[in-house]
Amino acid sequence: MSYPTSSELLFLLLAGLIAYTYVGYGFIIYGLVKLRRLAGRGNRVSTPLAHPADVTLIVPAYNEIDYLPAKLQNCLAQDYPAQHVQLLFVVEGSTDGSAEYLEHMKAQVPNLTVVSGSRRLGKIEAMNNAMPLVQTPIALFTDANTLLNPEAVSRIMHRFADVNVGAVTGEKRISTETTEAASGSGEGLYWRYESFLKRLDAELHTIVGAAGELFAIRTVLYEPVEADTLLDDFMISLRIAGRGYRVDYAPDAYAMERPSHSIREEKKRKVRIAAGGFQSMGRLLPLLNPFRYGWLSFQYISHRVLRWAVAPFCLPLLVLLNLLIVLQAPAGSSQWLFWSVMLLGQVLFYSMAGVGYYLENRQTRWKATFVPYYFVFMNWCVMLGLVRFWNGGLSGIWEKAARAA
Repeated sequence: MSYPTSSELLFLLLAGLIAYTYVGYGFIIYGLVKLRRLAGRGNRVSTPLAHPADVTLIVPAYNEIDYLPAKLQNCLAQDYPAQHVQLLFVVEGSTDGSAEYLEHMKAQVPNLTVVSGSRRLGKIEAMNNAMPLVQTPIALFTDANTLLNPEAVSRIMHRFADVNVGAVTGEKRISTETTEAASGSGEGLYWRYESFLKRLDAELHTIVGAAGELFAIRTVLYEPVEADTLLDDFMISLRIAGRGYRVDYAPDAYAMERPSHSIREEKKRKVRIAAGGFQSMGRLLPLLNPFRYGWLSFQYISHRVLRWAVAPFCLPLLVLLNLLIVLQAPAGSSQWLFWSVMLLGQVLFYSMAGVGYYLENRQTRWKATFVPYYFVFMNWCVMLGLVRFWNGGLSGIWEKAARAA
């Protein structure tokens, strides 16, 4: 009987970490949620508020004049009682007529407030400057280039009937066409899987990270965010969770967004998110302590930390280890055959990713390449994000990625 070599044991350990990060965690929390339901502590059902609470919809927008008319009408079309809704558009530094358009619309929309200025300070500073103006118990953030379903505000507000809920996030949905590039199709598939995990996270305890396109908080819980923060929505929601409140998820409240215009634009966005992930982990180190934060630490480490800081760097090591094992094994032996098949499987997977890269933006319908391509693409962006974070010079001001028309 032959025992596994140190290389084989390390390979199995790394493969197990990767499998747990991307698939295993989902199975585990699914099982935990099932057990919770059997124990009579199942689905957290939100009930309508006894009396509608006031809410301020905050829309940070920099040079978004192409989207502002539709966004303003979308806000006004919400089915939440209009007398309980305030609109606050923050268009600091815009040079495309955004401020002028909104000032003109104030005559028709009496509940509209516009914050503008000549200096571009960035989204985070815009939010920090806007929050002291909010007089309602709930502040709801939504991006200018997304459209909400008409029931979005009502469904998010219902979640605040639970006094333990400190923040609520809606669902981000990617609108793709059947002929969309592989990047857009992969992005949509990724967000559908993320939405599935968020449903389970919320039912188990709390989600770990809000969607910046649509999320709301109790105004009194807002803490000003550092000006160089890259992931403001993530930092705000995790700090609220760290104070003992739940961050709930309302999948029936959603923000529709087009995919990035090209893989180059999507790469720019993903690298920034990854750099922000490393920045956030440094600022949220206490959340790694399960003895203090319990379920929150388990979910945060499993769903975020491993995905950002561990799994992407295990992938190339897995190929190198596999190759080393094949070279060390006796040629023609069962051990050699097994590890050769494993190596071939990895080569085929990355080959499919390479084909997906070649076909991206070519209106292909060969969906078999979407998953390997987008998986490799996301993890490559994480590595580039680490380099960007390591080099420093991070700023809360950035050029937004162009979206498909």
